[in-house]
Amino acid sequence: MRVEYHPAIEQELRNIIDYYNQCSQSLGIAFLNEFERQIFKTAALPTQWQVVESDIRRALMKRFPYVIYFRVPANDVLRVMVVKHQRRHPDYGLSRK
Repeated sequence: MRVEYHPAIEQELRNIIDYYNQCSQSLGIAFLNEFERQIFKTAALPTQWQVVESDIRRALMKRFPYVIYFRVPANDVLRVMVVKHQRRHPDYGLSRK
């Protein structure tokens, strides 16, 4: 399955990684590795994740308190729309296409 990212994802990831690197050296890399593992797991079985709204689903990261919102617009495409902290408003990023 091909994975596409919303343009805002790059900045969201950069902000999260910078924050974690300020907390502890190399923690940002650990976050990025966990994010990539979660994307691979999500792409392998996209329908196993909870539906948030219409065709939008969410995958929770295990080690970090972040959630990934995504949709599957075609059989072979997974579109990652949002990476957000679990304490952010539930509607954050749902309007992204």
